[in-house]
This record gives sequence, C-alpha cells and structure tokens, in this order.
Amino acid sequence: MGALPKRKVSKSRRDKRRGNSGKTLPPLNLCPQCGSPKLSHHVCPVCGYYGDREVIKVKSPKKKPGS
Repeated sequence: MGALPKRKVSKSRRDKRRGNSGKTLPPLNLCPQCGSPKLSHHVCPVCGYYGDREVIKVKSPKKKPGS
C-alpha cells in the first residue's frame, strides 16, 4: 500500500498552493526602428525590421470602410 495523507487538505490550503502557478505574459522589448512593443528575437510585426535590417515587407494597414 502506498503513502496516504494523514489529514484532509483544506480547500484554502490547497488553493494557496495553486495560486502561484498562474500564467504570465511574455516579456516585451521595444523595436529600435519604430518603438512598438515586440517579442525579443522576433521580427517586428509593425515595421518588419529585425535589428538594423528590414527582413519582411509589411503592407500598410487596411482602412475600415465608412471611415
């Protein structure tokens, strides 16, 4: 027979233990070209630059109809 708990773990004690395992947002850096937030070691989705060179051509944002 395996090890068994000696006493019931209360909901409060259980939830306190589980409270620290929440998800966190990834850290963001500012793009050196346009200053928008981006993930580190990724191409900037706004301007298409990675470091000091343009990696992808980014299309201009589409305008909403009626505005």
